[in-house]
Amino acid sequence: MADKAVMRPLYVPRLLPALILGIVSLLAGCDQLGIEAASTVSARKEADSKAIGGACRHAGRAIEDCYTLNKKADKAAVYAGWREMNEYMRDNKLEPVAPVIPPEPPKPPKVALSEADAEDDAGDPKPAAKPAKR
Repeated sequence: MADKAVMRPLYVPRLLPALILGIVSLLAGCDQLGIEAASTVSARKEADSKAIGGACRHAGRAIEDCYTLNKKADKAAVYAGWREMNEYMRDNKLEPVAPVIPPEPPKPPKVALSEADAEDDAGDPKPAAKPAKR
């Protein structure tokens, strides 16, 4: 008689805890997956906003200009950074550094067509294409 390999079914209740433990240990390292905690994101946004405020003060910009140029930044943190840089510059007798790169010119506003102009444009047929030369 030929020996047949007997395949035994896996005993699921023994493997289930090991499988769950493995999945939990992998998910514990969510920082490696690029998932950030809300506190980390908040701390980074505050630090960025303070840096923006400090840079604005160092460049000699008014705090209102800084708010206008950086609308997404947290205003309280921008002010805190601006104030810290102001104190630092005053204590160390530093002068503001004027920006060397000229600011971008303002974009011209888009002119909206009136309804009458829009109807005239829609009613004008386009000139026919020239026939191809043979």
